[in-house]
Amino acid sequence: METLNNVISAISSFVWGVPMLTLLVGTGLYLTIRLKGMQFWALGHALKLIFVKEKGAQGDISHFSALTTALAATVGIGNIVGVATAISFGGPGAVFWMWVTGLVGMATKYSEAILAVKYREKGKHGFKGGPMYYIAKGANLPKLGAIFALFTILASFGIGNMSQSNAVAKALDTQFAVPTWVTGIILLTITSFVILGGIKSIGKTTSFLIPFMIAIYLLTAFSIIFTNIDKVADAFSLIFYHAINPISATGGFAGAAVAAAIRYGLARGVFSNESGLGSAPIAAAAAKTKDPVTQALVSMTQTFIDTIVVCTITALIILMAPIWQQGVDAGELTLKSFEFFLGNTGAIIIVIATILFGYSTILGWSYYGERAFEYLFGHKSIKLYRIVFVSFILIGAMLKLDLVWNFSDVANGLMAIPNLIGLLLLSNTVASETKRYFKNK
Repeated sequence: METLNNVISAISSFVWGVPMLTLLVGTGLYLTIRLKGMQFWALGHALKLIFVKEKGAQGDISHFSALTTALAATVGIGNIVGVATAISFGGPGAVFWMWVTGLVGMATKYSEAILAVKYREKGKHGFKGGPMYYIAKGANLPKLGAIFALFTILASFGIGNMSQSNAVAKALDTQFAVPTWVTGIILLTITSFVILGGIKSIGKTTSFLIPFMIAIYLLTAFSIIFTNIDKVADAFSLIFYHAINPISATGGFAGAAVAAAIRYGLARGVFSNESGLGSAPIAAAAAKTKDPVTQALVSMTQTFIDTIVVCTITALIILMAPIWQQGVDAGELTLKSFEFFLGNTGAIIIVIATILFGYSTILGWSYYGERAFEYLFGHKSIKLYRIVFVSFILIGAMLKLDLVWNFSDVANGLMAIPNLIGLLLLSNTVASETKRYFKNK
């Protein structure tokens, strides 16, 4: 197992090297320029559209359900363990580079959703779309679309499955001594009941679960911040200073170079908000909308909520507490930081948040992987995918944390490459659709 982990870790380092990070951020920056910084000046309008129901719109689920399904897949363990891992290995400066992925990633997410709706298809059981469709139909590269679908299936077992069940199992084992295999079986069971109902069942579940869990998490975090407001400025100072300056070893913290801050910040930022991966547009394609731009604007808010809001709050709590300097395992760092301020209550809240975040992410990604599997093997194959998917929940719960995360990083990187190629080739389409929409407005 150790040898396997070392091999996957080496592949992860190669996949997430300078070329990949440059491609991810560069694509987001290029689209930001093409769209004239639209994610900044249109954000208010986008937030209003979340609750708008368009008359005569076609689709399977509302804007809100499409957003919460995408948020279910992104506001997850990446916001708890992902942020902690970025700080543990990249130092406080990694948070700055997570913000970079969020800000430019809003343009990427917007572009993905426009293309997903524009090139979606009406299937036997509702609308289906995503990068495999716009790469094949829009960019006229069907083989590349198939490659994306294959990598999406692999990623669904990593970022959307094993990493989530692993984090939930570890939290329950640490706090309540619940055996990891027990957690795995429980997650497997309750996930099976929901995903059998397809996107409408997932949408209904996430529409209830996501607002509730984000509200509880943020209210708890804000209570800590406001009662320790004197520590906030120092936390932000650490983030900005070490974004471009290395941090020395101190206490149990091993120190980190600027290169590590950039690498882990960008990798964990993408893991959290998934901008550029091509996952969220699979849910966006099912939305009830008459215009690709309206759903794209709603989809864009997902990255803002995930990275700029939730990840930042988590990072502040970690950096305000001294725990991150004591060599605490990344999987427990957020929990221990909340516990530092709120005692056992803080730890329990993080365990509950981890369970809800992890479970909701599993639901969202089960749909992504299912659609990719259907694209390659047809509708009759869906039942097989669901069986294999829920089985991996149990496997992930019992594996080592670093093995699961390294596999997830590899799968994410492979998934992003064909999607980013498609986005760049279809950037003219994105720009023209955007110009048309705002000209009419």
